Amino acid sequence: RGLEVLNQLRQLPTIDVRIHEEELPGIAETDAKLVKLAQILSTQVVTNDYNLNRIAEFQDVRVLNVNELSQALRPVVLPGESLEVKPLKEGKEHNQAVAYLDDGTMVVVENGRSLIGQSVKGIVTSVLQTAAGRMVFVRPEGVPARK
Repeated sequence: RGLEVLNQLRQLPTIDVRIHEEELPGIAETDAKLVKLAQILSTQVVTNDYNLNRIAEFQDVRVLNVNELSQALRPVVLPGESLEVKPLKEGKEHNQAVAYLDDGTMVVVENGRSLIGQSVKGIVTSVLQTAAGRMVFVRPEGVPARK
């Protein structure tokens, strides 16, 4: 997968991709080699690897963490906003359905089980951040709130 992404980056005219083949004797660990190379070239590291991120920061090498970038670019969803989703499957609780936003965020549609496969406009009732990611709860427009 990494080589596939590298080849895609090489195709972009705005990105300068160079393969650096200098040996770094005395450094065995791959992460340490990457950080040392970034220091030699006075450049930054782009990664989604948590440990490489920490090592680079410790060595005062600038890091762009792709996971953090992805989180920062996710659209903000707030209670009371309108949202259109397409429920794909049944939810865990009675009469719920589950949909997903383009960024992978799970959306739980209240009273949405009968709406699976249809485009549904709804109102965001709450947003919950979990260890697994963000969950958005939506009540379809025209459906009264559960009591």
